[in-house]
Amino acid sequence: MVARRSYGRLLAFLASRSRDVQLAEDCLGDAFRLALEHWPRSGVPDNPEGWLIQVARREVLGQARRRGVSERAEPALALLAEERLAEPAAMLPDRRLQLLFACAHPAIASDVHAPLMLQCVLGFDAVAIARAWAVKPEAMGQRLVRAKSKLRGSGVPFAVPEAPELPERLPPVLDAIYAAFGLSWERLDDTLRQDWATEALWLAELLTRLLPDPEALGLRALMLYSHSRRAARRDDRGAFVPLEAQDTRRWDMDAITRADDLLARAAHAGRPGRYQLEAAIQAVHAERRHTGRVATDALDVLHGRLRSIAPTLGNTVSHAAVLCRLGRATESLALLAGVESAAGQYQPWWAVRAEALSSQGDPAASAAYDRAIALSDDAAVKTWLKARRSPTQG
Repeated sequence: MVARRSYGRLLAFLASRSRDVQLAEDCLGDAFRLALEHWPRSGVPDNPEGWLIQVARREVLGQARRRGVSERAEPALALLAEERLAEPAAMLPDRRLQLLFACAHPAIASDVHAPLMLQCVLGFDAVAIARAWAVKPEAMGQRLVRAKSKLRGSGVPFAVPEAPELPERLPPVLDAIYAAFGLSWERLDDTLRQDWATEALWLAELLTRLLPDPEALGLRALMLYSHSRRAARRDDRGAFVPLEAQDTRRWDMDAITRADDLLARAAHAGRPGRYQLEAAIQAVHAERRHTGRVATDALDVLHGRLRSIAPTLGNTVSHAAVLCRLGRATESLALLAGVESAAGQYQPWWAVRAEALSSQGDPAASAAYDRAIALSDDAAVKTWLKARRSPTQG
């Protein structure tokens, strides 16, 4: 529990002081290993985070000296050494937001911004990150190592950037927070899912408190809309329930109300962006709690606007799903065909294709369902898809 709750905050603090993410990771890892050795015998200390940071800081100094740290890094290490080792963890400044922006610095390759943040700030391992980005774990691991080396050697400041830099630096921070939130729902352990989702929501809240940018507000609204439905994604027997069939009485109305308020604040600025549009789409779904129906035509319009500014694979597939629900399967399939070369292992593409083909009575739907089932890691989703596939089999 201490590891899941504290890793990101402790690593961000160590990295912000030493300016070396890899060194901070190694030392914090050593601290956790020592905790596993000592705590079972001596008991968990009253302040476990304080114990960990004390051990990790000593390791930072020891490893830095053994590695022959350059004179340029000595001032930071000296300052680190002068800090009170008994300082309670609760008193440590929270540097996670600063580390997020450091990872999004232009000196770091843009395609590794979000993965680097996910690992450094939220503690995701390279295997989970590689899966989300559809690359081999070894390749992702190499990218992360190179990025940390670049971060160490480029003199990147661990600070929230000034206003002129924000337009370039904010989008990858938002992407990383949202990616962390999305990954939290792919884990099998319910406790881990809840912990990581809560952590991502906290980062979004921290960001909007410090920087109430319309897109940051939109991202937080989007996440709250999604989080509000967590209890409705399964029925009492554990079966998967798609969004349009969920019992709205099981939605978290307080989260939806907060999301509505955040989206209204964002819209007031008059600068719509990707996350605001995605949140607006979820707001349309949320209105079903009042109207009893989904305004599918409004979803079509919003998805069209979203694709015009962010023509990603996911956004295209989502729009195709809306068209399918509107009875426009031919248009849905045409959209899917336009991104077929990128579909590969992307399970939603196959699931939506299967639905569109099935609605036309096309026997090819069965093979698409089979592919979607094979690509799904969720047993409940597999069962649901198998039930949808059955009528297409002769």
